[in-house]
Amino acid sequence: MANETWATKTADSIMKRTPRLYDERGYNGKWSYDYGVILRGFESLWKRTGDERYLAYIQENMDHFIKEDGSILGYRLEEFNIDHINNGKLLFLLHKETGDEKYRKAADLLRDQLSRHPRTSEGVFWHKQIYPHQIWLDGLYMGTPFYAQYLMTWNHGEGIEDIIRQFRVSYGRLLNRETGLLHHAWDEKKQQPWAHEGTGLSPNIWGRSVGWYAMALADTLEILPEGIPGRDDLATMLESILTRVKALRDETGVWYQVLDQGGTKGNYLEASCSSMFVYAMAKGIRLGVLDRAEWESDVAASRKGLISEFVLITNEGLVNLNKTCQVAGLGGADLRDGSYAYYISEPIICNDQKGLGAFLQAVCECEMVLEGGEASCLSTTSPSLEP
Repeated sequence: MANETWATKTADSIMKRTPRLYDERGYNGKWSYDYGVILRGFESLWKRTGDERYLAYIQENMDHFIKEDGSILGYRLEEFNIDHINNGKLLFLLHKETGDEKYRKAADLLRDQLSRHPRTSEGVFWHKQIYPHQIWLDGLYMGTPFYAQYLMTWNHGEGIEDIIRQFRVSYGRLLNRETGLLHHAWDEKKQQPWAHEGTGLSPNIWGRSVGWYAMALADTLEILPEGIPGRDDLATMLESILTRVKALRDETGVWYQVLDQGGTKGNYLEASCSSMFVYAMAKGIRLGVLDRAEWESDVAASRKGLISEFVLITNEGLVNLNKTCQVAGLGGADLRDGSYAYYISEPIICNDQKGLGAFLQAVCECEMVLEGGEASCLSTTSPSLEP
């Protein structure tokens, strides 16, 4: 392919390696939010290139789950799991491009979950029914951009103030006012073993959770028209978070698993959070939230860092993304305590869908924002590709 870029190379690698995302290791056909992270990258790439293969890949993977009556295979509304909203972000595209009402019906089903989803006393969605009274940074990414797009697409923007509330309250509750960073989670009842008895906060700053939140802000800002009351607050939050994140960047241009403890034994540079920060920075520039003159060189340097630190090309010419934390959470059956030792103990794997999806979204966004520049295009002849 002439003009092959990191985005097209990564997407083509994903399609060749996993034509059916839901059949990959450990997924076993479940309705997993990971697919949505991958497919949002394909959506961006399709809109930019017009390559029908990318739209077909989205549709083929979603159609495994979306039935003609709008029901979703493996989905149970009554679980009230905010993660289960994430894949719904692709339904707007599919409905627009195909006109098939099953996608609208499936979106209505997910919207119905949000209309009944349990909330904290201040109106923020619980992360899951099984995690009562808890706000997790992850949840803002999983649910809020879908919610915002639904309201803007099919509800004339009515109720958009609830989107602003989700961010205002979560930011206020999860913010460490001394560092300006956000903790992974907050327990309103201060009952969880991981929750600080005074603040209700989990004890550490997990890179990917902050990345989820930054992506959620960037994606929601793209959906909300300028002039909506409260939109400027979201822009301020995004700039503040990314300014503090940038100060913690390693000399390689990327970031650590436990974000603010880069020099601590056992910590490591982690691919998914690093990709998320690059994505949010690049998109912030494109949306006019971040000043291009101030941020463009940082985006270019961190994109180079992503490729240098995490990407290897296989003998078959496929992109491998290394050093992604497989999963991290709090509480649950495993009694995850949110300690530093916990976050560095979870498995680190290659080609995790969350990491690949975030990387694909990051390089897509960079290719829209950076005019040419180092690392935008690949050599198609060399098996050892320069960053």
